[in-house]
Amino acid sequence: MQCFRRQPKRSVSQENILREQSRRVAALNGMRLGLKDDKDLKFLLKGSQLLKVKSGSWRKERFYKLQEDCKTIWQESKKMLRSPESQIFSIEDIRDVRAGHKTEGMEKYAKDVPEYRCFSIIFKDQRKNLDLIASSEDDANHWISGLAKIIAHSNSMNQKEKLQHWIHTCLRKADKNKDNKMSLKELKNFLKEVNIEVDDYHARKIFQHCDKSKTEALEDDEIEEFYKILTERKEIDKIFQKYSDAEGFMSCQNLVRFLYETQQEEDAVVAAPALIQRYEPNERAKRGNAMTKDGFLMYLLSDDGNIFNSSHRKVYQDMTQPLSHYLVSSSHNTYLMEDQLTGPSSTEAYIRALTKGCRCVELDCWDGPNSEPVIYHGYTLTSKILFSDVIKAIKNYAFKTSPYPVIISLENHCSVDQQKVMARHMTTILQDMLLVAPVDGNKSQFPSPEQLKGKILVKGKKLSRHEDPAGTNGNNNLEAEDVSDEDEAAEMEDESVKTEIQQKGKSDTLKLAKELSDTVVYCKSVHFNGFEDPSHPRAFYEMSSFTESKALKLAQESATSFIHHNIRHLSRIYPAGWRTDSSNYNPVDLWNVGCQIVALNFQTGGTEMDVYQGRFQDNGFSGYVLKPEFLRDEQTKFNPKSITEGTWGTKKKLLLKIISGQQLPKVNKSKNSIVDPKVTIEIHGVQQDNNKKQTKVIENNGFNPKWDEEFTFDIEIPALALVRFVVEDFDMSTKNDFIGQYTLPFTSLKQGYRHIHLLTKNGDPYSSSTLFVYISIEDCD
Repeated sequence: MQCFRRQPKRSVSQENILREQSRRVAALNGMRLGLKDDKDLKFLLKGSQLLKVKSGSWRKERFYKLQEDCKTIWQESKKMLRSPESQIFSIEDIRDVRAGHKTEGMEKYAKDVPEYRCFSIIFKDQRKNLDLIASSEDDANHWISGLAKIIAHSNSMNQKEKLQHWIHTCLRKADKNKDNKMSLKELKNFLKEVNIEVDDYHARKIFQHCDKSKTEALEDDEIEEFYKILTERKEIDKIFQKYSDAEGFMSCQNLVRFLYETQQEEDAVVAAPALIQRYEPNERAKRGNAMTKDGFLMYLLSDDGNIFNSSHRKVYQDMTQPLSHYLVSSSHNTYLMEDQLTGPSSTEAYIRALTKGCRCVELDCWDGPNSEPVIYHGYTLTSKILFSDVIKAIKNYAFKTSPYPVIISLENHCSVDQQKVMARHMTTILQDMLLVAPVDGNKSQFPSPEQLKGKILVKGKKLSRHEDPAGTNGNNNLEAEDVSDEDEAAEMEDESVKTEIQQKGKSDTLKLAKELSDTVVYCKSVHFNGFEDPSHPRAFYEMSSFTESKALKLAQESATSFIHHNIRHLSRIYPAGWRTDSSNYNPVDLWNVGCQIVALNFQTGGTEMDVYQGRFQDNGFSGYVLKPEFLRDEQTKFNPKSITEGTWGTKKKLLLKIISGQQLPKVNKSKNSIVDPKVTIEIHGVQQDNNKKQTKVIENNGFNPKWDEEFTFDIEIPALALVRFVVEDFDMSTKNDFIGQYTLPFTSLKQGYRHIHLLTKNGDPYSSSTLFVYISIEDCD
């Protein structure tokens, strides 16, 4: 049995002093967030009782309170021996706060409570939603509005403000006796807290340098001096000194020179004055049209100093080409939150995929009770959700992230009667969003994403006698007929699935209802029978789905034919049947032959999903990326396996210097565990470009590791290449632990000195974890 040491009881006056200190710290942090004297913030800091909802029978009162750091929320727990850390969650982990009955849990278990008292906290990772009921409308509004303000203000803080906030929070945490002073022991604990190991000699040396008062404790100005030493960026000081004068000012003229010569910014003359106005904190420098070291650092940490080209954060590509000329962000078995066999199905999975920019979602439809179709992974133990609930979720979230069209990929296993219900739900719920007729009477090629803005398309089977899906709908008297049944679930390599299929007796055909057939306009599902004979071309609206192995075989053996096919037709690729764990395949080889709808399991993080999100970060995160010219040209001879024949863009030489890292997160939350970081640079593209190089390991320093290592890469096909930076915690005896990563298209790289803002394994940004790098790109001879 675990023993707990009893803490000495504090006097009333000590408690009052601590309470006042806590109030002052909270007020200071509120001010840093720009929320001084905010009523909602004050309410959250005081805390309140809320009903936590888990099921129809589990609804319990718990106390929730914003902590003094204004960054974390403490939640009461009745569980025995629960660690203090598990009772806290960070504001940074919140993706969304939804008022009312806007989650499955609230829809099912809180319908008896007025919507105005209900709200839900949605987390960024795979954590379950937190469904809460306030005691009054006012309390609910305080929580909803207060959290929204904190999230918005935290996101708008610059990197320097985030760093300052974080360090002061860590300092407060290290001050165990809350006397606002720091002893040598507390200083060493603080350094471990921020992920840096310093031996006793160096710790004492820093301590003595700052302890001007010789009191064996740092306070006020001495702590600020310690903060300055800790956050010093000598590598940036060195760059700044090259362009600044003796007084520590970089003139506008010298900033122009730096932007033009080093950063390769073509509009340097226009950009320099704007950067000074945007990032320079010193009013005297700003009036003199100059930049100080602080302003220079703020610029380098900003979006303008980012490795990703900020102009690519907007839609900048031509969006008026046929739909088949774009790569489309696509999800496989979108309804699943976990694995393919026993995991939960949820409408939340559709919301997450759509808000991550996904433009093609999958619905596996089966007959459900009470004449209501359900969605789940057939023949398995995955849970079931109503088809109508999924269509409502798609309607509500389809265009929140991107205005460009969403494709509903239907895998239909329903009876004719329930197919009619599906068609009715789509037409009544989606209304004008649902595309039910060709755009501008276009019957010869796909309309463009621009023409289809705000529209939802259905991909599915079409009655054969309706010979022109993009036209008149043929024989309108036909009620239903047999069509081939393409059953992806039946391909799963799992014994229980195979047994289930044998017992049910599976037919190769399915009777299709006219009403459902009529919802399909531009995406008619057909079986692939080989590449078309030019003398007998297939209709452009006919599209096939391929398992990853079939698609990779075609890419390997008939790459140029596959590319030609994908200029006029859409191709959808999905994971192999053996991936019951929801793992993913590499999408790059299929993009290289022009496949548009390369569907991945969005719920599974890893290299494949990192590369996927890296590709679709481009073009304003719209979910559509225009294929390179050589994948759209009908005369193309491009073959990614044999790139010597033809010109596919200028070859490039990439010079990369990994200089330093900043505030890398702890992988192991143990106080004494410090990371040993190393960086791997990966190139993903055509086979000849695929490459990987890595830095040395820096021991015991995740706070400000320095590498200063250079690497070069030759890039044959820049238009198809992506660059991935991965930071890991090196471990000699076991597999390295993932710390963070960032992936972007080669064509979105900015040159010069840049910061890389690292992402978590779920693809969400860390608040202040960065790499500092230098990049140069040259044309190859």
